Amino acid sequence: MTLEAAATSASDGSSASGSSFYSAMRILPREQRSAMFQIYSFCRHVDDIADSDGPRPARLAALQQWRDDIEALYQGRPPPRLLDYAASVRRFGLQREDFLAIVDGMEMDVPRDIRAPDLATLDLYCDRVASAVGRLSVRVFGLARDDGILLAHHLGRALQLTNILRDLDEDARIGRLYLPLEGLLHAGITSTDPLDVVADPALPKVCAPLVARARTHFEKADEVMGRHRRRLVRAPRIMSKYYRAILELLVARGFAAPRAPVRLNKMARLAIVLRYAFI
Repeated sequence: MTLEAAATSASDGSSASGSSFYSAMRILPREQRSAMFQIYSFCRHVDDIADSDGPRPARLAALQQWRDDIEALYQGRPPPRLLDYAASVRRFGLQREDFLAIVDGMEMDVPRDIRAPDLATLDLYCDRVASAVGRLSVRVFGLARDDGILLAHHLGRALQLTNILRDLDEDARIGRLYLPLEGLLHAGITSTDPLDVVADPALPKVCAPLVARARTHFEKADEVMGRHRRRLVRAPRIMSKYYRAILELLVARGFAAPRAPVRLNKMARLAIVLRYAFI
């Protein structure tokens, strides 16, 4: 399967998020597009390992093999599955530490399922699984270092917090709960059992601060992108607008049970692409 075909068959359970990535990256020049689909493919592989139902020791070993392969890539000995990455690493200055951070983030779900992490651990998780991806991506987009890191910090966290809020029920069904412990206790929820928490009437009180935090990160990301030429930030802006729209749909729906799934319809997705990619 080609990298672009892989992007269209995203298995994260959300056609909106899969389409947002594909649409945003398709507008890039060829070399940038190729590098972004390589980054995407890497993330899919390690995420699939973390989310599989295989034995935990086997999943840990598989993630360690990806670490070893990244090390080999940066030592000039890329394994077959990373052979095409060498040119992108050189061309865009992709950092080894960011690839490894992504593996570390995926691994946080493997020794045991994440359940009600404290706020510091949640922020570390968001940095590894989302902002580290952003740090690789902004190098491909060509942003200056300081603003690129700042954009990755804010947009990565905004997207990941939106994912967490969107996927509450899906995550609970596989035994995971990314809502912070401090928020649960503040709402009077003492259980950390995922299914108990998502059924609790106080759940909206837990979600409200995360919504506010995600909105702040979206606003900070917009400030960074506003300092740059439109063409330079088209792809991250499309991702931002897709996910901000999903967040607002979640707010409009509410977080009390029962919760219908939230997705951005095809016309809304097309309107975002047209506005921020071409108009």
